[in-house]
Amino acid sequence: MRHARSARTCERYGMVRAMVETAFCSDERFTQDEFRRWLDERPSADINHYELIGGRIVMTPPAGWPHGRIGAQLVRSIGEAASAATLGIVLDSSAGFDLPSGDTVEPDVSFVSNERLAAGPPPERGKFLRIVPTLVVEIASRSTARRDRTEKKDVYAQNGVAEYWIVDPDARSVTVHVLAGGAYDPGRAFASGRVESATLPAVGVVIENLFAE
Repeated sequence: MRHARSARTCERYGMVRAMVETAFCSDERFTQDEFRRWLDERPSADINHYELIGGRIVMTPPAGWPHGRIGAQLVRSIGEAASAATLGIVLDSSAGFDLPSGDTVEPDVSFVSNERLAAGPPPERGKFLRIVPTLVVEIASRSTARRDRTEKKDVYAQNGVAEYWIVDPDARSVTVHVLAGGAYDPGRAFASGRVESATLPAVGVVIENLFAE
């Protein structure tokens, strides 16, 4: 019965999916509170990934290999740099953020500095964080690459994410964008050697290790 109710819910909310696409976006617009209630109605067997971008619910399916391995390496490397200097916390893709713009995102990796943790509302168990991350990493896949480089990039800039990494497993590169004057710079692409970060200068992400199969 829960699956049937979910299907009717999707139809009522105007979910649209083309046969050739691997993601869908709702026709209707939602607030963050409405989005959370919608998520609570999802069946427990639903393993897809949902975010609220520009008021619309965006679904992406689980990413294929090597997305998960790259994400785990990044969490470990970025986490070690943040922990060594006691700079803040590093979160994986299960962490959701309710941003001031009204968007709700779940980056593949995020770092939140101690300063932002102290300034923002304290985390509440079972709820999305209402803090803007200091650094965000998105690992591009077939279903997310365009959005990562356009809509989500704009959302992160608008909300003040200081540094944005786009990881491209196909190109075996990491592009680092730094926020300046409310917009990201053109970005610096790293295809070999160590990735340089303005936010975490000691981070030990090495391209050859990150993409080693």
